[in-house]
Amino acid sequence: MSRDGTTIGYLRQGVGPAVVLVQGAMADVHAYRSLASELAASFTVISAERRGRGLSPRGYTPDHDIARDVEDLDAIMAATGATTLFGLSSGGVIVLEAARTLPRVERIAIFEPPFYENGIDRARLEQLFADIDHRRSGAALIGALLTAGTAPGAIAHLPRRLARVLGLAVLTSQAWAPGPASSLRQLLPGVRYDFHDVAQVEHRIDQYGTVTQPTLLLSGTKSPRFLRDAVARLGRILPDAKRVELAGLGHDGPWNTGAPRSVATELTSFFSPTRTIDDSPTPYRRQ
Repeated sequence: MSRDGTTIGYLRQGVGPAVVLVQGAMADVHAYRSLASELAASFTVISAERRGRGLSPRGYTPDHDIARDVEDLDAIMAATGATTLFGLSSGGVIVLEAARTLPRVERIAIFEPPFYENGIDRARLEQLFADIDHRRSGAALIGALLTAGTAPGAIAHLPRRLARVLGLAVLTSQAWAPGPASSLRQLLPGVRYDFHDVAQVEHRIDQYGTVTQPTLLLSGTKSPRFLRDAVARLGRILPDAKRVELAGLGHDGPWNTGAPRSVATELTSFFSPTRTIDDSPTPYRRQ
């Protein structure tokens, strides 16, 4: 139970020191299934369900604050004894904020947190929220990708009506996917949490210079340039950071659809209890 009364769910598997996995946008805990399985040989893996989706249902309200997401994470850490965190994308932003504000956080790893050098496109963000509110799900799906800056180049040039048709086709097709994961249509309303949190800390990346915990910064060579640049900036700001760029990975690297084994290899090495705080991490390594 989080501080404001929100029920926060999580999945637990494995044996060993506890590691909490924090999800990004447009996915629930099940997108971490393969990553969690890889890590479970060495760790007790806690796949945290972000509020507004799956195991942690709560409707978005405009007064949301990133502090609520940090409180959700703090509640999971208190319940499980975990002090180590991994976050993807907007989940990485939440992990950074947790490391900055929560004394119980001892070590973190993040994969491509989205810090936009020029800020989020507010006009697109306003349109996205309107599309979600009015249940224009096809337009909202495409709008989320465009606002995030992760849409394929061809989509950015489509007329809005055609993009909406394409979005609906993707949602309809994906709804038939087997398994327990939430559908994209179910996940769409929750992206308001992600964009709100990222927008709340934009232009404040320098504040994370106070994060003194050992930090692993991960990125992929196939990810958009702005995400890789954000990781490089954090590498210069954080006082105890090790940066690794993984060849051939995109922004979905930690997901089942990406290369979770490659990510798990780096996390296992970095989170291993045999590595001490006195180790001197290499500032940057490219694989």
